[in-house]
Amino acid sequence: MSLGKTAKLNTGASIPTLGFGTWQAEPGQVEAAVYEALKAGYKHIDFAKVYGNQKEIANALKRAFSELGIKREDLFLVSKLWNSQHRPEHVAAALDDCLAELGLDYLDLYLVHFPVAFDERGDVNQNLFPLQDKSDHPDGDVKMLDDISIVDTWKAMTKLPKEKARAVGVSNHTKEHLQALIDATGVTPAANQIERHPRLLQPELIKYCAEKGIHVTEYSAFGNNMIGEPLLVQHDTIKAIAEANKATPAQVILAWAQVGGHSVIPKSVTASRIQENFKEIELSKEDFEKVEEIGKKSPRRFNIPYIANKPRWPVNIFGEPEEKDAPHKVIV
Repeated sequence: MSLGKTAKLNTGASIPTLGFGTWQAEPGQVEAAVYEALKAGYKHIDFAKVYGNQKEIANALKRAFSELGIKREDLFLVSKLWNSQHRPEHVAAALDDCLAELGLDYLDLYLVHFPVAFDERGDVNQNLFPLQDKSDHPDGDVKMLDDISIVDTWKAMTKLPKEKARAVGVSNHTKEHLQALIDATGVTPAANQIERHPRLLQPELIKYCAEKGIHVTEYSAFGNNMIGEPLLVQHDTIKAIAEANKATPAQVILAWAQVGGHSVIPKSVTASRIQENFKEIELSKEDFEKVEEIGKKSPRRFNIPYIANKPRWPVNIFGEPEEKDAPHKVIV
């Protein structure tokens, strides 16, 4: 069973450190997966407007409330403001749209999904990927919005009613982005959800968040297949540690991810894996350091929208070498 670990947000709320993610869950599968996760005992469920599956998740929650005896107040539910919703006047309406899709009265945590704004056209809750004019940009890049800064959006997030969003935070923000928000508003995000796995350790960002009291949630803990590389559960070091601990490779990575009080949100649509991932283990200091060596020797970020996403996002978010030619930058 889960060890039931929790961490504290700067709001005082407790967040379970082992959560369940729904990114890249195929339509028609996510309802059953979330229901299975709730049945297994997961309390922290993560989703987002752009995943396109919140209505299915609503069905899973409704079933869990009626069939499993789970109460809303026992769960920690997280969603995210999408890039096309960054204009300050759209932020509150975007939250209402999200809650309506989910059939909920409130979220425990609401995040700014990325520190970039898309130049929305029409309904910002429906047209999530507005494209540039193809006559000028034949690849159909997303059209960026350069007159709204991350600070503008964050100010609107901080004004959301607490009864609808009990805590607000960000996702995919660097140290520089976070500092800009704090300097401009005096309000520190409750959390920063970031790509983090044994090949992407991000020690400087982790240290900064700890110093500022920003909780870290890690996604893509096993890597991801956006650029066709093997998942980290197949790494020889991870497999060897798993064998020595009579555990699965996934359990090893999830144990590593939670060291330091971080939360992690693995995704699966397979019932047996959902249950396996919930059976947590403890890593020795020696095994933890072996996992860390993977990232020190072979660092790799997988989620770089400028090269991995279709349509492409023509923006430099993380300062990675692959982004150096991107024509847009994060507006602070």
